[in-house]
Amino acid sequence: MSRYVRNFGELGRSDTAIAGGKGANLGELTRAGLPVPAGFVVTAQAYLDSLDRGGLRAEIDEAFRAALAVSQSPELTAACERIQALVRKAGVADDVRAEIEAAYHQLGDHAEVAVRSSATSEDTAGTSFAGMNATYTNCHGIHDVLTRLIDCWASLFGPRVVAYRASTGLDEEPAIAVVVQLMVDSARSGVAFTADPSTGDRGRIVIEGAYGLGEVVVSGAVEPDTYVVAKQGPRLLHARTGHQTHKIVRGPDGHDLRIDLDAQTGASRVLTDDEAIELARLALRVEEHYGSPQDMEWAIADGQTWLVQSRPITTLHEDQAAGSELVTGLAASPGRAVGRVRRLAGPDEGDRFLDGEILVAVMTTPDWVPTMRRAAALVTDGGGMTCHAAIVARELGVPCVVGTRNATEVLRDGETVTVDGAAGKVFAGRLEPAAHTVPQITPMTVPAVETLATKVYVNLAMPEHAEEVAAMPVDGVGLLRAEFMVTDALDGEHPRALLSRDGGSEKFTARMTESLLRVTRAFAPRPVIYRAIDFRTNEFRHLAGGADFEPVEDNPMIGYRGCYRYVREPKLFALELSVLAKVREQTPNLHLMIPFVRTLWELRACMAAIDASPLGHDRRLHRWVMAEVPSVAYWIPEYAKLGVDGISIGSNDLTQLVLGVDRDSEICSELFDEADPAVLDTIERIITAARENGMTTSLCGQAPSTKPGFAEQLVRMGITSVSVNRDALAATRSEIGSAERRLLLRSARER
Repeated sequence: MSRYVRNFGELGRSDTAIAGGKGANLGELTRAGLPVPAGFVVTAQAYLDSLDRGGLRAEIDEAFRAALAVSQSPELTAACERIQALVRKAGVADDVRAEIEAAYHQLGDHAEVAVRSSATSEDTAGTSFAGMNATYTNCHGIHDVLTRLIDCWASLFGPRVVAYRASTGLDEEPAIAVVVQLMVDSARSGVAFTADPSTGDRGRIVIEGAYGLGEVVVSGAVEPDTYVVAKQGPRLLHARTGHQTHKIVRGPDGHDLRIDLDAQTGASRVLTDDEAIELARLALRVEEHYGSPQDMEWAIADGQTWLVQSRPITTLHEDQAAGSELVTGLAASPGRAVGRVRRLAGPDEGDRFLDGEILVAVMTTPDWVPTMRRAAALVTDGGGMTCHAAIVARELGVPCVVGTRNATEVLRDGETVTVDGAAGKVFAGRLEPAAHTVPQITPMTVPAVETLATKVYVNLAMPEHAEEVAAMPVDGVGLLRAEFMVTDALDGEHPRALLSRDGGSEKFTARMTESLLRVTRAFAPRPVIYRAIDFRTNEFRHLAGGADFEPVEDNPMIGYRGCYRYVREPKLFALELSVLAKVREQTPNLHLMIPFVRTLWELRACMAAIDASPLGHDRRLHRWVMAEVPSVAYWIPEYAKLGVDGISIGSNDLTQLVLGVDRDSEICSELFDEADPAVLDTIERIITAARENGMTTSLCGQAPSTKPGFAEQLVRMGITSVSVNRDALAATRSEIGSAERRLLLRSARER
């Protein structure tokens, strides 16, 4: 039996030490007579001996220990890059290379194969390295296979892998095997779980499926179909059709090729009822063989169903069953976080809050932001999908559940809970994410950035995130929320309270200038559209000194805010304009947007104030108006005469006022729909009127990325750009790109 290469039929589940979890499982499945594409494993010993022959094994092990010690610091990336360079320097030993060449030629002289990492700690009952080590598809020829083999070896020391090893106490010398397996040219593929990974229900099988190669499911690039099958029978309980914009297939050159799907195909079912049940039967055979719940990957090609991987479900806990759910609400920001509960009655209790705890409150306002920054997740009694807590959580990238109604009563200080922001639920105890939720990011799966006619901007509120977000494929900032910046820059003090003191104006100017420059410099020369401070009395009354300046309103959402407030409080608005002028002297990519404009006369007064300010002589300044009030559709021709350059549609407020539903109401949340025909009609009127009057148009909201067909309708209407939260950038670019191509194709066919 070879020291360096083992065919699948020579391996079993006990061979993890030499073949890794993936290789051992593929061998076990093959020996059990289950349908597995042919292949072999380059053993972990091949990796270790190659390091020894290169004289670098001891040095790599020493460097690995040093990397573990800095796993929680910024130094980790550099430490990992050094180790990976040493692995590449060692290369493949000559006798190892010879055995690999012989095994590859047995698959076929020009076989197309996948080269997949199989770490010796991977996919075992106590750990899950799924998606962390490298995988390469459509490899062709022995040179390509050997190159990708070394890439897999090097991926053993990626920063995410090293950090995971440190967190789980896996500090032994790591080793890695590599699977080389014939490619399956999948027409359909996906994953199957023999227990529901979200509820722990062992009586159900959950199958996810998509068109083409399975990487679109594993990486989360599309919304797959979901089929829930009862094990008894088995019988199909539920089939949910996903929304698929594209599929990945093997192209003529052997490399991955993206093919866009038309709306009809993308919305059609991947599996018939009979096919879903047959897949469930196959999954049951795998579970019965292993004697425990399994997470497996499947593919269908030319009518044949193949298994390309199986692993135990490592995160299935008994306490994950029904009854462990503590509270439920609206899924406001995705992700899963574990931490201790800290209930706070107000932001003034922030000193009680410890970094990494779960913040639980009745509701949040801008003065909560310093505390929210330190939270692992947010849970509130009130609020809807567009409330303050939801917006800030999405920008911070932390899980958030809002509108629970009773979280502050049910959750107890100090108890450990799991917040699932995607499901809108809070569970008792510690529940780790299911293995399939870890995205697989490799050089083969990172998509190229597509050039679009419709610009994609980002919404931003936190200056400290500017550099990070500016590095993303984004055309600029379409909405820079000033109110969050103000409360942060002024340490939670109401601006007018600050300005009433000696030196207050200077402090306001200095702090705001610093914050704005951090954003404009990061994005230069791309535009940054600054939305002037949009005070709402209920939010800003809670700021220090705010009670002296903010009236009490029954419905502040449509009360004293926006443009009208600048007319009534010209001194604060004038100071804000002077800050913008100061920033534009250094970074002229900053532009101004006026929110919540209701009437012509108030906008005229605002424009006069701008003309009288230091900005008044700056003809390169773009002046935007937010279309949040339906009356904007009527006044656009008059706004154009006042010198307005662009209209930005605030879809949250516009939907609220068109449908007459409070956007923060959890009770009425099902009524709030940006895709309602009445809302779409108003949006189209605004876009058409703006185009006829020489204005650009944008839309600020998540609907282009979350609502099927919404992006295509905007593009068809002629919108110039959209602006979304950073977590929705990739999905929005994909939706916009698909929409533009469909419309171009339709236009070409109609000629």
